[in-house]
Amino acid sequence: MLTFIITAAIIAIIVFYVISIYNRLVALRNRFGNAFAQIEVQLKRRHDLIPNLVETAKGYLNHERETLQSVTEARNTAVAGLKAAAENPGSAKAIADLGSAEGALTQAMGRLNVVMEAYPDLKASQNMQQLSEELTSTENKVAFARQSFNDAVMHYNTYRQSFPPVAVAGMFGHGQDASLLEFEDSAQIQVAPKVSF
Repeated sequence: MLTFIITAAIIAIIVFYVISIYNRLVALRNRFGNAFAQIEVQLKRRHDLIPNLVETAKGYLNHERETLQSVTEARNTAVAGLKAAAENPGSAKAIADLGSAEGALTQAMGRLNVVMEAYPDLKASQNMQQLSEELTSTENKVAFARQSFNDAVMHYNTYRQSFPPVAVAGMFGHGQDASLLEFEDSAQIQVAPKVSF
């Protein structure tokens, strides 16, 4: 009888421990899902600002239609990538595609900024200044939201890969790591400019 009680107690402890591992995995997955939702909000704001920026610039940039078209196409690709990633923020392919699309959009916006430098009237436009400020503010918010998402993904992956969770994670639908959101041009952005006097 004592053996039965000890065996039942050990089994109960193991079951409760496995349940706690499952609950922790779910909580961590929900945390990075919520962090992705914050990125989604900021990226949608960014995507909504870009058509206004392009429309404002059209009046000044008559000879730069190709640049404006590339910004519009990159924006549309980024919107599609965001929609796919929002449906499943745990999908490595969707996150990689979103990172690639957002990197391409950032590069297209960079080319537009270079073109706008050649048009002082455009830079002086009140609408353009306001849109540029809003876009810069949104870019900063995207960076913070992306950092938060990547931190949440790292915590999830670290817990999922540790022992004993790694032994049971696959049984509960947590068999793969979540992917970090990295934009293609993030390595270029992180390089500090060289200044010489």
